[in-house]
Amino acid sequence: MNLATSATTAVVTLLGVILGGWLTTRNQERLWRRDHARQWRDIRLSTYNEFVFAYRQYIAFALDADAIISASPHPYKPDEMMPYFDEAGRPYREKLEATIMAVRLVSARRETADAAKELVDSARRIAAARATRTGQNVPTEFFDRMWQAQHKFMVSARQELGLSNIWQDTEE
Repeated sequence: MNLATSATTAVVTLLGVILGGWLTTRNQERLWRRDHARQWRDIRLSTYNEFVFAYRQYIAFALDADAIISASPHPYKPDEMMPYFDEAGRPYREKLEATIMAVRLVSARRETADAAKELVDSARRIAAARATRTGQNVPTEFFDRMWQAQHKFMVSARQELGLSNIWQDTEE
């Protein structure tokens, strides 16, 4: 009887240790996943913030009356023009190009990267139009497309970051 009691106690203790180890491992893995998701969310938020900042600076420079911008036909899109800036505008273009690549790198959803590309394309259209016009004479539809692209990017980025859609009652 003493042997059976000792064996039962040892088996129960061993099962308790195994169960405790398994629960601890499971909890640590869950914490690691949550930490990993939080880190990526922070990285995405920072990247999207830098992108929006770069895009707004690009537009502000393109609309500046003193900006020197030229344009030539796009090498792959026959109906579009590509804007080119002087030395003063080059940092804005480079920052926008760098941040769009960062957005493409860290986006978890294709919709977010596509919306960011659409926003950059619309900003380039405005800059190319500004090459031959003053800031006030850029066609209104270019700005309308840009605001739509900006709205689309913001909605997609907010969804990706797990934030509520604050524009859900407005038309897209």
